[in-house]
Amino acid sequence: MLDAIRSLFTNPAREARSTLPQGVDPVHLAACALLLDIAYADGEFSADERQHLEGVLARHFGLSPDDGQRVLAIADQERRQSVDHFTFTSVLLRNYDVGQKMVLAEVMWGMVLADGEISEHEHYLTRKISNLLELPPAYLSSAKAAAERARDAND
Repeated sequence: MLDAIRSLFTNPAREARSTLPQGVDPVHLAACALLLDIAYADGEFSADERQHLEGVLARHFGLSPDDGQRVLAIADQERRQSVDHFTFTSVLLRNYDVGQKMVLAEVMWGMVLADGEISEHEHYLTRKISNLLELPPAYLSSAKAAAERARDAND
């Protein structure tokens, strides 16, 4: 009986997933999983969104194309198995300062804007993740404006 009660409070699947393949940074994995969730929020992971994410993995995390693809594949698997965003945001809360979270918010908005359309669910999810990262709304607005300026500069 006691073991049955204990099993309610443990999640063997989560414990198994906590062991990452060698060389995979949990911070990179968490950020990538959240960005993939945003990319898929409108029901499609477009070529422009993939290009944005691959660029982020190279520029912000310094990953080679092969390592970026590896992290992307593992993050996609992890996000599909996850039941919530807290699994990923908690990693980032422990490891990111406010400045790093601001950069991530800008990257998230860049993902939303990558395909040229902002779906209602993408907008909602970006705000939800930002709230879980404890970013004030003013920071999120600044990040969105910066992502829009960067997109306009690249067009």
